[in-house]
Amino acid sequence: MEIDEVLAVKVEAENGQTHAHISAPGLRELVQRIGRAGDRFLVIQRIPDIPHVFAQVWHEKRGDYRLEHRLGEDRFFGTNLKDRDRVAELLTGWARQRDGWDAGVDWEPVDLGPREEVPELPDDVREKVEERVRLRLRCGYDTRKTLAEIAEDCPVDGDERPVSGAQARQLVDRLWLERLGEQAAWEGVTDPERVALAFGALEETGITARAHFTCCRGCGLSEIGAERKGARGFVFFHQQVTEGAAEGYGLSLYYGGFDGSAETTTAVGHEVVAALTGAGLSTEWDGSPDSAIDVTSLTWHKRLVG
Repeated sequence: MEIDEVLAVKVEAENGQTHAHISAPGLRELVQRIGRAGDRFLVIQRIPDIPHVFAQVWHEKRGDYRLEHRLGEDRFFGTNLKDRDRVAELLTGWARQRDGWDAGVDWEPVDLGPREEVPELPDDVREKVEERVRLRLRCGYDTRKTLAEIAEDCPVDGDERPVSGAQARQLVDRLWLERLGEQAAWEGVTDPERVALAFGALEETGITARAHFTCCRGCGLSEIGAERKGARGFVFFHQQVTEGAAEGYGLSLYYGGFDGSAETTTAVGHEVVAALTGAGLSTEWDGSPDSAIDVTSLTWHKRLVG
């Protein structure tokens, strides 16, 4: 049944909401909703995101729907439609990558203007930026937009900014596609997906579980309370730990009880170990509430979303 179908897309709305792996009926509801101030458009990307490939729709109350889709750097098409159900049908066909999804519509080319000439980066700068971006790609949590910001800021020295926004985006898109090619060869459930499964199970039992959370242990411990939402305990790993896992090391998890007691922290630790073991992962922990839980023997194949 259609209600059970999940689309391999991420939808971003003007109101700031993001919907990943949305259902076909859910996408239709979003199309039917747009039109009011602050909620007039949707941008839809594939999962994983592919540079210069997306669909989008704009609608203001009592106006037509402006539907556009892009097929690459130089191919961009748009049309105006009155029927919102037809718009939803077309976007669902696009999301499913159905052959002929765009048939029966008068598409017109969208003028992209002249292509920007992007100069090559000096080798020393390019190599430094590539090293940083490739590590973050292996971590697997950043969008292309975030990676471009990292690339632009990576080699900054004082007031000197040797990488322009256009150069950063071009470099990131190239490395992003390279990583997509690598992950196409991965088969089955990966270790980061097993971690996600374990964290999802812990959330259902009242333990706040956050992956790639804040920059370091200290920040994580100080900020995890804001994520409590009625939970009795927590577990997380921070961004530096993710980078270590991406470099071939294990994953250190920090955990505790929101009541601050050693008893609750220990109990949470045992639950975390059980969830990880149940997801097929190996752990090392001495049972002390003062010791981190280490996930060992990891292969960090984190699939990109974007």
